[in-house]
Amino acid sequence: MALFLSTYVNKLDKKARISVPAQFRATLSAESFQGLILFRSYKHASIEGCTMSRMERMSQSIDSMDLFSDSQEDMASAIFADAHQLPIDSDGRITLPQELIEHAGLDTHVAFVGRGATFQLWHPDVFAHTQANARNRMKIEKPTLKLSDTQKA
Repeated sequence: MALFLSTYVNKLDKKARISVPAQFRATLSAESFQGLILFRSYKHASIEGCTMSRMERMSQSIDSMDLFSDSQEDMASAIFADAHQLPIDSDGRITLPQELIEHAGLDTHVAFVGRGATFQLWHPDVFAHTQANARNRMKIEKPTLKLSDTQKA
């Protein structure tokens, strides 16, 4: 399984090109499509990112929903109709579509934020604020995590 870790801030050039962090590119090397799938977050002013194999799993999950239900239709429209399949060029860069740049309020720099099996792209200042809020909620709520039994030790 692909695993995206850490946060990297890279420069977005005037042609909307940005270098994909080397660690993210290494994670993609085992994938059949060695590019990124990006779509607008429906929860945050950020961009959701994942591998093609993750998108296939998401498709299977949406297919398991009630056929033609509003939830299934909304989920498919919000994710798949909005997704961009972006190849990584020989210099390790992608070109971000303008609608994604506008949705996330990106300008000169972009934070690539690892989230395990997925990642997000944020305006660095907005992410810093969001991350601080998440840490504060965790201090108050003190959530715990149970490790999945599906992984072998």
